[in-house]
Amino acid sequence: MSYAILAIGLVLVVEGLVFALAPSRLDDVVEMIRQIPPETRRMIGLGAVAVGTALVWLARSLGA
Repeated sequence: MSYAILAIGLVLVVEGLVFALAPSRLDDVVEMIRQIPPETRRMIGLGAVAVGTALVWLARSLGA
């Protein structure tokens, strides 16, 4: 459970940095994302899930 809380905290830190450091660029990024076809966005999301899962697995195996 502590790993889940740590992971959520790290995500919030990274996401918060985007809002804190470049709030005006956020509108441009959202518009760029809107221009990507939904199927491509889905594949990017699945790739991010796969890489994230691999990193969590790697971190757990190195720490154990």
